[in-house]
Amino acid sequence: MKNIDKLVRPSIAALTPYSTARDEYKGELGVFLDANESPYENGYNRYPDPHQRRLKEQIAMIKGVEAENIFIGNGSDEAIDMVFRVFCEPRVDNVVAIAPSYGMYKVAAAINDVEMREVALGEEFELRVEAVLAEVDENTKAIFLCSPNNPTGNLLRREDVMRLVKECRAMVVVDEAYIDFAEAESLKSEIAENKNLIVLQTMSKAWAMAGLRVGLALADRRVVELFSQVKYPYNINIATMSIVSGLLARGIDNEVEQIKRQRGWLKEELAKLTIVERIYASDANFLLVRVCDADAVYDHLIGEGIIVRNRTRVRGCEGCLRITVGLKEENEKLIKSLKRYEESIVR
Repeated sequence: MKNIDKLVRPSIAALTPYSTARDEYKGELGVFLDANESPYENGYNRYPDPHQRRLKEQIAMIKGVEAENIFIGNGSDEAIDMVFRVFCEPRVDNVVAIAPSYGMYKVAAAINDVEMREVALGEEFELRVEAVLAEVDENTKAIFLCSPNNPTGNLLRREDVMRLVKECRAMVVVDEAYIDFAEAESLKSEIAENKNLIVLQTMSKAWAMAGLRVGLALADRRVVELFSQVKYPYNINIATMSIVSGLLARGIDNEVEQIKRQRGWLKEELAKLTIVERIYASDANFLLVRVCDADAVYDHLIGEGIIVRNRTRVRGCEGCLRITVGLKEENEKLIKSLKRYEESIVR
């Protein structure tokens, strides 16, 4: 798609965005009497850069994309909401999403009063391209894909995703929250040639910053511009930007490798248990595991102070628990607890 402006809501296309004091003057030196801030310095008395320029430059170096192609949101959830607010006319347009997948797509659609059409994944949780295409019509403004998918853990085939990007007159949003744990390459390299592709990433998972709430949308410059016009002016605060900047310097390679190794160990140990019926392939930092009685196993683990996610009521995940890969000692504690449960039902 060459011109995404045709997909933008008319009211957003005509919007005159709010201009902050920091939009009108971008310097750092001087006597600041323009924004009605307190003059008493405490490190936080001034408004933050509404466009996070320095942090974007730092992230651009790490991600290998241009800073102008980065939108920073209050978690990836803000970027998801931006898709609806920028492109979807309430009660007129629709979006298509896969199922099972991240529940926030459905919540954001409901909040924005936009129809969401769910397409079930295949038996192995593969993307059914033809089924997705069958749901797309002239009012479809976005397709939401999660890869590696949550809660299933599998990576969607690059060829299938790119077919949708090429063939659909809609924004294709690929949520790569778990991509750092996968062996495959991110789709971020495709945004330069595909204006309708939005790649979501996050600092919450591999970067260990869930408490800071920082998500990224990597997209065409025009998409970033539109998101920036619609977002709240100061969506990322000074403290968050400063902490994130410092943590980015640490790197994550060693921690990611440790999690991958523990994922393999955990899969092997779970496979030895008779209560485990199936362990699905995972490119994420978790495993989707089908057990003999998900509710009972979940309750047992809770009773021993181990919290996993019970996904048995999610369509396509019946009987399944989603287990995050923890530290070595945490994973060992989990396996010992499951062995105790197994022994208790045998008796």
